[in-house]
Amino acid sequence: MHTKTLKELSTLLQSKEISATELATHYLDRIEASDLNAFLHVDRALTLAQAADADARLAAGAAHALAGVPIAHRAIFGTRGWRSTAGSKMLADYVSPFDATVVEKLHGVGMVHLGKLNCDEFAMGSSNENSAFGAVKNPWDTHAVPGGSSGGSAAAVAARLAPAVTGTDTGGSIRQPAAFCGITGIKPTYGRVSRFGMIAFASSLDQGGPMAQTAEDCALLLSAMAGYDERDSTSLAPEQGGVHEDFTRNLNEPLAGLRIGVPKEYFGEGLAADVEAAVRAALEQFVKLGATLVDISLPNTALSIPAYYMIAPAEASSNLSRFDGVRYGFRAEGYKDLQDMYRKTRAQGFGPEVQRRIMVGTYVLCHGYYDAYYVKAQKIRRLIADDFAKVLSGPDAVCDVIMGPVAPTVAWDLGSKADDPVANYLADIFTLSTSLAGLPGMSIPCGFGQGDKNANRPVGLQLIGNYFAEAKLLNIAHQFQQATDWHARAPAAA
Repeated sequence: MHTKTLKELSTLLQSKEISATELATHYLDRIEASDLNAFLHVDRALTLAQAADADARLAAGAAHALAGVPIAHRAIFGTRGWRSTAGSKMLADYVSPFDATVVEKLHGVGMVHLGKLNCDEFAMGSSNENSAFGAVKNPWDTHAVPGGSSGGSAAAVAARLAPAVTGTDTGGSIRQPAAFCGITGIKPTYGRVSRFGMIAFASSLDQGGPMAQTAEDCALLLSAMAGYDERDSTSLAPEQGGVHEDFTRNLNEPLAGLRIGVPKEYFGEGLAADVEAAVRAALEQFVKLGATLVDISLPNTALSIPAYYMIAPAEASSNLSRFDGVRYGFRAEGYKDLQDMYRKTRAQGFGPEVQRRIMVGTYVLCHGYYDAYYVKAQKIRRLIADDFAKVLSGPDAVCDVIMGPVAPTVAWDLGSKADDPVANYLADIFTLSTSLAGLPGMSIPCGFGQGDKNANRPVGLQLIGNYFAEAKLLNIAHQFQQATDWHARAPAAA
């Protein structure tokens, strides 16, 4: 049962061949038996209560297509009943009094919540090793990282512990773990999915999105997740493009005439040979499906790393200032006065990577450095967005979609980059620019690494589209998955 896609499970539930309670129990048993550390909080009683409610909806008829289908939420989303830790000691026992909009929407259509998923602390990381609750193991190779920061989400889908999950993407945190774990994930256009109730890292970059086995599954989920939310000031209003859409509507369109932009900057020094081979083979598959490859240039790609690591930490410095031990969350013991309580609480409650980024962010926002660093990074951000606009927008557009690798290498060994944060940052070179520009991007599995060590570590193909082109991206990915079986492969243990 757990090997089936979200779409297949929906069909079984609608035809009443299986009940939501039976399905939830099946997945809960698998989660309990797993040693991947993908889940941080599971409550069987709460899950089965939701399943019973879904069964009542299904019995009454006219239930939503997603009713009764299990889903798990990343720990960054606020959820009633389940702990919302953001992977941090600072929020180790925090239970939100309300649901995030994403959770509310998916629960509203009858999906059943399995539990909360591990992640890098406050979404800061590329390997899920920064979680205060321990690293997640990659189900394809338990010696490897699952990617980050949505590592628990990706590992849960790959190990078939959940048919679908939510993730968040600030600089690649849906796409990179999806690539490392051999699943499908999409980061929508910034503002498409409400950030209300999502614990903030970098407010101008954070975006929620779905992760599942297939593009079709992601299209079903995104259709339920997306839409304007008046409670989120960054949510796109209907007149700005934030309308409700059926993202499954274009899934059967042929790819004849599709122009695929291949950036030369994505295939240069630093790209591992086995990753390049898998991505090139995927591009040739698209040619067989009727597409044309077009060489393009995104000249400011290399600047995305310094720009991102000025902007994101600056926003984190502001967003995380609320965690001070006064009103909620962790509070240190044995302090002398208020200032001492602040210092000890934040020193003990935040992990090393979070502290590092807060300090960087505070520095670049200081008087005397703001113009030199933060403002300059924002100017570079505009140049990066302009690079994409030149090839994707207007009458002079030379391509309909951009494709390339998600990451320069396959997943690395657990602990191998723990003492070198810059090496972790460099792993995001191909995903950061898309986030800085606010464009939609997704990852689909397209092969595996090579050699004895990497042969069981997946490779992801990145698809980048113009603003609001999610339906087009999902169709392109779906057509590829109809012609290949990379998405259907699962780890041996699954």
